[in-house]
Amino acid sequence: MQPLKSSSTSVAMNFIQHLLEISKCIWDKIMILMGYNRSPTTNIEEELSKRDEHPMKAFGWAARDHSGVLFPFKFSRRAIGDEDVRFKVLYSGICHSDLHFIKNELGVSQYPLVPGHEIVGVVTEVGSNVQKFMVGDKVGVGCLVDACHSCDNCADNLENYCPRLVLTYNSTYYDGTITYGGFSDTMVADEHFVVLMPDSLPLAASAPLLCAGITVYSPLKYFGLDKPGIHVGVVGLGGLGHVAVKFAKAFGAKVTVISTSSHKKNDAIDHLGADSFLFSRDQEQMKAAMGTMDGIIDTIPAIHPLQPLIGLLKSHSILVLLGLPDKPLELPVFPLLLGRKIVAGSYIGNLKETQEMINFAANHNITADIEVITMDYVNTAMKRLAKGDVKYRFVIDVGNTLNAA
Repeated sequence: MQPLKSSSTSVAMNFIQHLLEISKCIWDKIMILMGYNRSPTTNIEEELSKRDEHPMKAFGWAARDHSGVLFPFKFSRRAIGDEDVRFKVLYSGICHSDLHFIKNELGVSQYPLVPGHEIVGVVTEVGSNVQKFMVGDKVGVGCLVDACHSCDNCADNLENYCPRLVLTYNSTYYDGTITYGGFSDTMVADEHFVVLMPDSLPLAASAPLLCAGITVYSPLKYFGLDKPGIHVGVVGLGGLGHVAVKFAKAFGAKVTVISTSSHKKNDAIDHLGADSFLFSRDQEQMKAAMGTMDGIIDTIPAIHPLQPLIGLLKSHSILVLLGLPDKPLELPVFPLLLGRKIVAGSYIGNLKETQEMINFAANHNITADIEVITMDYVNTAMKRLAKGDVKYRFVIDVGNTLNAA
């Protein structure tokens, strides 16, 4: 009986080993699709699922895991449909949210991840039913590439608040594939989500308007902070804040920049045209400014106290939060009750409003202050962005440097 027992044990052990090998193989594939277990030299395109393949080859730079390091990446774009526009990407701005996503700081990143939602370029192909664009037009794509087109928000031209909106990257398109952003050579999008860029706007310096610009323009308009003589505070003089100053001044508002960095005073007043500067670490300055502002645009993407800002507001006025901290902010209620003050949020803008903003910017010569970089400098730029070392927006020269990088 002993030989039979030994033989049975051997068969069982072989079977278990076989199951383990199968399990390991399946697990490895799952981990690859999720973006883990990749070395910098791995050809990422060989690891992609067949479900993400499209007819049009594309090339860009992608993050492969939560380290946030970007590497060259071959992928594909869909063939254009009847309402689609394809364009060659010339420039792509770097937004602070790109940094959040490549590092998975919000816990929702899908790898491989091609960032970039401040994208401008030149149309190379249009679908048969496209009405607004033709080959050769200068165009841009911001934070959205689709929405459901059937909800109340979509019916009211508020696609940015659609519960099924499709973001330009790290989102799932309606065909089930993952969207990829503007750190790439080509883009394709439904014409409804494409903006016409006026010839008078330089493409590189206007690219950040497709996110930073519309993000500040929309709340200024919606909350009535676009009237001459209105006193608007702008918290943070970064990528969003410096553009907020320009738009608010163009509306005729009195603008005060509020910052924890006293050295930004000269730039705020002399370069950007702000009327005054408030160093928020100086308690005497803060006390003197209490109850003087009709509204505040808060662009800070990190944890910071709200109570001092609420104190700066007049009664019946509003603090609008635009930044995206990775942890919740503390909201003191009592100061709100005493002045019937409002704390609100605002999220990018709709497409009709985005085109309006771009046209307004062209008429008032508003662009972002930028530092143009090459594609192979992008990882260094991300490190500098994390430290706030940029005035005030990085823009990648995709058209001239992507292939060389």
